[in-house]
Amino acid sequence: MTMPRIVLLLLILNTLVVLGGTAANYMMLRELQVSGVAGAEGTAGKPTQEQTKEYGFFPVPKIIVTLKGKDREHYFVLDLVLQTDIEADQKKLALLDPMVRNSVVANLSTLDYETLRNMPIADLQARLEAAMIEDFTSKNLERPFEHVLVSKLIVQ
Repeated sequence: MTMPRIVLLLLILNTLVVLGGTAANYMMLRELQVSGVAGAEGTAGKPTQEQTKEYGFFPVPKIIVTLKGKDREHYFVLDLVLQTDIEADQKKLALLDPMVRNSVVANLSTLDYETLRNMPIADLQARLEAAMIEDFTSKNLERPFEHVLVSKLIVQ
């Protein structure tokens, strides 16, 4: 073979390798975009709909619980807030106020003063949330809240 033919053959071979690599990269990037890993067009860096969900809040003020202590009775005053969907009907939530109060009092009055006094707020919120979910489920009612938050706690 002569030298010009070898150079032409190498030039064609290099061109085919570059085109093949470019096509392979294009196909892989297109597949990643479709699967959502690389992000949809124009949404890179923007939060998703799930991350920006808005909430509404329904206050349940002044729930008073009497607890037995070693020497005397103690009082806990709780202010709760129910975290709801932003579109939740406030009138329906107001109708459930007595059930929420009953659930909290029934659940916490079984504890003694020291146990409740030493309970971290996160554990108290989780306990109340679980108790309310159980109460709503046992009465075949739709649960209109997502989480229970303790907004105030007074211990005497």
